[in-house]
Amino acid sequence: MTFKGFPAGKTAFTRIPEPFFSDLLPQIDDLAELKLSLYALWRLAQTADELRYLRRSDIQQDQIFMEGLADTEADALLALDDALQRAVQRGTLLTAQVDLDQGVQILYFFNTERGRAAVEAIQRGEWRSVSDQQFPVELTPARPNIYRLYEDHIGPITPLIAEAMQDAEDSYPAQWIAEAFQIAVEKNVRNWRYVAAILRRWQEKGRDERTDRRDSEEDRQRYADWED
Repeated sequence: MTFKGFPAGKTAFTRIPEPFFSDLLPQIDDLAELKLSLYALWRLAQTADELRYLRRSDIQQDQIFMEGLADTEADALLALDDALQRAVQRGTLLTAQVDLDQGVQILYFFNTERGRAAVEAIQRGEWRSVSDQQFPVELTPARPNIYRLYEDHIGPITPLIAEAMQDAEDSYPAQWIAEAFQIAVEKNVRNWRYVAAILRRWQEKGRDERTDRRDSEEDRQRYADWED
């Protein structure tokens, strides 16, 4: 089988970063890994979504690509797994693991600034599952940091409160902190001790959004008496 040449007329192009040729290509010594690396560049370039990633199943479903890896389906799957492993070990691809309703999924990102930022965001828990079967994971909107939340909802920050909030920011997920402030606002208990108490309770007893938002009148009164 021979290549018939590129078609006449306007043809779409895929941009390839120059370091791919100068730094990465000389290192790749496996044909399947090279094919996968180029394929990933092409597939991710077609993605309009802000969060650009591939899953093993996405690649496996591309019959034309898989047929180019080996003569049989079984051998092609083995070649794909080996190529993915090589690309990850080399640093061409980055991975992030997410736990979805259908089980644990590994997302593959190209090792670009955007890819690195996406992996770090997922590792911080800043993602959510969506109903899109092709792209079941998306990043959650950026949340304000703990100091901004305090100033917006409670008031000026004292040095003592700043130190306590730094400890909290290092200890709890950003989503928990934002929601704890929101609950404090809803209950009209605008002080740091109330927010900190919510976070400690979630850490010690587990987080139940419905229960926490129904926070008892007794607890509300107890926390309301505290001063910052």
